[in-house]
Amino acid sequence: MEISLANSAFIIMCTAFVFLMTPGLAMFYSGMERRKNALNTLMSCFFICGVGSVLWIVIGYSLSFGTDHGGVIGSLSHAFFNGVGSEPNASYSSTIPETLFAAFQMMFAIITPALICGSLAGRMKFSALFFFIIAWSIIVYYPMAHMVWGEGGFIRELGAVDFAGGNVVHISSGVSGLIACILLGKRREFGIVTYKPHNIPFVVIGAGLLWFGWFGFNGGSALAADGLAVHAILTTNTSAAMGLLSWMLLEKVFHGKPTVLGAATGAVVGLVAITPGAGFVPIWASLVIGALVSPICYFSVTKLKSKFGYDDALDAFGCHGIGGIWGGIATGLFAQKSINATAQWDGLVFGDTKLFVAQLLSIVITIALSSIATFVILSVIKLFMPIRVTKNEEALGLDLAEHRELAYPSFTGLD
Repeated sequence: MEISLANSAFIIMCTAFVFLMTPGLAMFYSGMERRKNALNTLMSCFFICGVGSVLWIVIGYSLSFGTDHGGVIGSLSHAFFNGVGSEPNASYSSTIPETLFAAFQMMFAIITPALICGSLAGRMKFSALFFFIIAWSIIVYYPMAHMVWGEGGFIRELGAVDFAGGNVVHISSGVSGLIACILLGKRREFGIVTYKPHNIPFVVIGAGLLWFGWFGFNGGSALAADGLAVHAILTTNTSAAMGLLSWMLLEKVFHGKPTVLGAATGAVVGLVAITPGAGFVPIWASLVIGALVSPICYFSVTKLKSKFGYDDALDAFGCHGIGGIWGGIATGLFAQKSINATAQWDGLVFGDTKLFVAQLLSIVITIALSSIATFVILSVIKLFMPIRVTKNEEALGLDLAEHRELAYPSFTGLD
C-alpha cells in the first residue's frame, strides 16, 4: 500500500478544521448563555480538547477501531497507540498513514461529548461534568464509533451508512443531552423568566467556525482528496444554506422578522442533517434535507420542549438529536450506490426499502444505547458527588461559583 501525499495533506488540513469546531462550538454555546455563565459554558466544551485527546491516545482509538469484539467494541491492542504507525490500515484507508486516520477520528471524539454540554448549561457542577464526559466517551462514543465505522461493527454489518457521524456524533449526543437535562432538573428560573443570549455576535462567530470546520468534518470523511470529498463539501454547504434560509422564512412567517440567532441556528441544523448522508445523497437532495430540517427542529425547540417541560438549555437535543434523526432518515430516502459504493442499496426514493429499514434500525439502536447509558452514568456519579450546583451558586453564576472568574469583570448591571 502506497501513501498518497495529496490525500495525506488533505486529511491533515481537515483534521485541523475539525479541531477548530470545538472552540467554535464553545463560542456558539457561550454566546447563547447568560453573561454570568459565559466562561463556564466555554470551559465545558474547551476542556474536552484536553481530556478527549488524552483518552483517545490511551484507549479511545483502540476501543473504536481495534480488533472487533462481538460487533460492539474494539480491543485494547492499540492502547497508547501501540502498533499504530505511519503505514496505512487497509481496513479504513489504504492511502494515508494510520496515525493520520487516528488523529482525524480523534477530533470527532472531542467535539461529540462537547455537544451534550448545550443541554446542561447553567446548572451542572463542573467536577461532575468532568467525570461524566470521561465515562460517556468510554461507554457510549467508542462503542458507537466501532459499531458504525469499525471493521465488524454491528450497525455497519446491518448495512446502515453514516458518512460523517449522524448516529455516532449527533443522535448519540443529542439524546444523551435530553436524558441528562431531565435527570439534572430545570434551571432555577425556568418557566418564570425568559433566558436571553448575552452575546449574539459570539453565536455568529461560533456558527461560522462550525460551518468552516464542517467542510473538514464531512469532506475529510471521504479520507481522500477526490471527487467524493468535493461532493460531500458541496452537499454540506448546500444543506447549511437551505437550513439558514428556511429558518429565516419560518421566523418571518411566525414572528414578522427574521433574527440573527435564528439564521445561525438554521445553518447549524442544516449542517447536522446532511452529516450522515453527505457522501451518499445527490446534491439536489441536500436542498430538500436542509429545507426540511429547519421546520422539524423549529417545531422541536418551540413546541416539543414546552409541551413536555424539559429544560434543554441551548437546544442540543432539539438541534443535534432531532436534526441527526432526520438526517439518518433522509439518508435512507435519498442515498445512491452510484455516488458511493459503500451503500449496499439505493434509498427509498429510488425504489429500494432495505437501506431505509437499516437506517431506522441504526437510529433506534443509537437512541437506546445513548439514553440507557447516560441514565446509568449519571445515576452512578450521583452516588459519589452532587451533579448540580446549589441554588445560591446558580443565582450567583457558574463563572464565579465554579471557576472564580468573570467574563466581564467591569459589568455592573443586572443579569
